[in-house]
Amino acid sequence: MAAKCAIFLDKDGTLIPDIPYNADPERVRLEEHVGQTLAMLAPHFELIVISNQSGLAFGYFNEGELKMVEKRIKMLLHHYGVSLSGFYYCPHHPDGNKAPYARPCDCRKPAPGLINRAALEHHISLSGSWMIGDILNDVQAGKAAGCSTILINNGNETEWDMADHPQRIPDFMASDFAAAGEFILNSLKYEKYIGAISAIPGELQEQKNSSHRRPDTGPLYSG
Repeated sequence: MAAKCAIFLDKDGTLIPDIPYNADPERVRLEEHVGQTLAMLAPHFELIVISNQSGLAFGYFNEGELKMVEKRIKMLLHHYGVSLSGFYYCPHHPDGNKAPYARPCDCRKPAPGLINRAALEHHISLSGSWMIGDILNDVQAGKAAGCSTILINNGNETEWDMADHPQRIPDFMASDFAAAGEFILNSLKYEKYIGAISAIPGELQEQKNSSHRRPDTGPLYSG
């Protein structure tokens, strides 16, 4: 089976507003531009949620309640013709008080365990995939897995611990989800352009290269 590419999506603060430990589906709504942007990305990528859900380890909600939140998100996305290929979450926290979730693990971001698992189960090429999140732990998880990364700078990252941590430096920083999607689509167009150029015989390729320049994917930091 041929490998596919994916966009791995953080849940709280990226897909939906970050309401701490919320398990009430009625309070769940999509962040601005999410539905429209994913509708444009879906033809090119698998869409997979990668989320830390330590509320399970602290007993704030159970997996059945989390499943209802997942169902709500899928319903909201369905209005835009968007389907998720996977919904992965880490229930663990080393300081939790609910067995069996109260333990260290390799799936809680910034560890890349969930991304690696999703890639294996869905035959995903990580080098052609992206991780979008709102904090640097999302970026670090994506980089550790081998993905390109985008940080949505919406104010949820407060520590900015990037010194001596190159895996916490995003490939692009976007002002909102629409800007993140635009950057990915522009990058995709550039990759297809380069692929087309590489298939042209040498002399013609030189002529093409001299008459075309790289499409503008925008600045490293947006907004």
